[in-house]
Amino acid sequence: MKRLGTMKWLKPSSSPSWIKSRNAQTPLKNVSDCWRNYSSLIEKMSVKQARLEQNIDKKVLVEGWVRTSRIQKDVCFVEVNDGSCNPNLQIVFDKNSIPAEELSKIQNGASVRITGQLIKSPGKGQTTELANPTEVTVLGACPQDVYPLQKKGHSVEFLREISHLRSRTNTGAAVLRVRNAAMMAIHEYFQNLDFIQIHTPILTSSDCEGAGEQFKVISEQHKDFFGENVNAYLTVSGQLEAEIFASSMSKVYTFGPTFRAEDSRTSRHLAEFWMVEMEQAFIGLPQIVEHSENMVRHAVSRVLERCEEDIHFFNKWYKNTLMEDLTKVADKRTKFVSLTYTDAVELLQKDAIQKNGIKFEYPVEWGVNLHSEHEVYLCKYFNSPVFVTNYPKEIKPFYARVDDNGKTMSAVDLLVPDLGELIGGSVREERYDILIQNMKDKGMKDTKDYEWYLDLRKYGTVPHGGFGLGFERLILFLTGIPNIRETIPIYRAPGFCKF
Repeated sequence: MKRLGTMKWLKPSSSPSWIKSRNAQTPLKNVSDCWRNYSSLIEKMSVKQARLEQNIDKKVLVEGWVRTSRIQKDVCFVEVNDGSCNPNLQIVFDKNSIPAEELSKIQNGASVRITGQLIKSPGKGQTTELANPTEVTVLGACPQDVYPLQKKGHSVEFLREISHLRSRTNTGAAVLRVRNAAMMAIHEYFQNLDFIQIHTPILTSSDCEGAGEQFKVISEQHKDFFGENVNAYLTVSGQLEAEIFASSMSKVYTFGPTFRAEDSRTSRHLAEFWMVEMEQAFIGLPQIVEHSENMVRHAVSRVLERCEEDIHFFNKWYKNTLMEDLTKVADKRTKFVSLTYTDAVELLQKDAIQKNGIKFEYPVEWGVNLHSEHEVYLCKYFNSPVFVTNYPKEIKPFYARVDDNGKTMSAVDLLVPDLGELIGGSVREERYDILIQNMKDKGMKDTKDYEWYLDLRKYGTVPHGGFGLGFERLILFLTGIPNIRETIPIYRAPGFCKF
């Protein structure tokens, strides 16, 4: 198969000649009709499909954006990507087959439509290429003097400022594909176990975490929009509402946006992020731990299957042990370690501080919450994800179930290497009187806004529990990217709310 041959140049407004000569008695209704009939003669493929060996020798139509354009003495090499995969599709054609003015438009960032035949590529690192194209159309030119994405490395800080173009980079697009695969895997996990997905409200009058870090919602046009003296907030969690439906549907989960007005500018926090929250009736802490492990393992396995090229990309450019780490987690023979909070504190004090002389920024003592540095150390010590259970009641939310010793709660956090906390869960306090006392102990003197929540303990209460997973933290773990602001399409954080 020849690499080069005759090519027909089509301007964006032009139509294939066969359309113009079509029988006048059966006129096409509109431009879309024209294109639909024309495109039916060839096979339209994504770049991902066009790169498959099985499609060699097929005549195809490919659309996308130019990533690189190299014009040599007689030959042009253009690489096109449409977001379907990380690698580009190479297009090879004769320089003289296109008018110089039009050739100059095939530049980085321009959108193109190309028809031609796929052949086996003689180049390294690619199975196919589109050679001998018969038609090329530049759909949208891209002026190089002002286009922000030049052919050079860009800092993540710069790319955050142009989030509307960030997905045109290799990293931005790869993150979105991994997000998609992980999201679908989570839905698949719960659906296979007959969980019911619940859409919990984004506007709420309650504070699930009791920390007061909420965004208040007001109407500029209507005072008391939700009623007199009724305050509305953006949700910090869908857990409390999910408990409503677990008390009738038994097994439910939510997957939606949550908001925290926490003035934290760390690499692990966002003001708007997505949460996966599971609630199930008639379970205890062992079942919550089991679900957490199985769901994470399933998500990692599916991402490795469906985004292999992207994981190799992240392994090369961000974390050179990523593929190895994820493969280990996906392996069912890898057991996640589990220990109590009390044992974790003792281990940190004896092994990290006394034996190895490590000086943590935050103190390690019973009754104080573990920080990221402590969590990362535990995972490194065990060389595995770690479950920490039975935290002191003073550092866990009011809804967690008090253990029989009266000092700890049936709560659990899943810690993962290089990141720390990924999942937080607990058995929920189903005993009415103890729940009331928990709320008082947490300073929640007025429980009026939570009467509906207390009602769940009045009418057929059952043991139940669940967990919440910060989806962007999972993406951090799956990609090895150092900052959570790169894991979400358009981030929201203190000082930033563009677009």
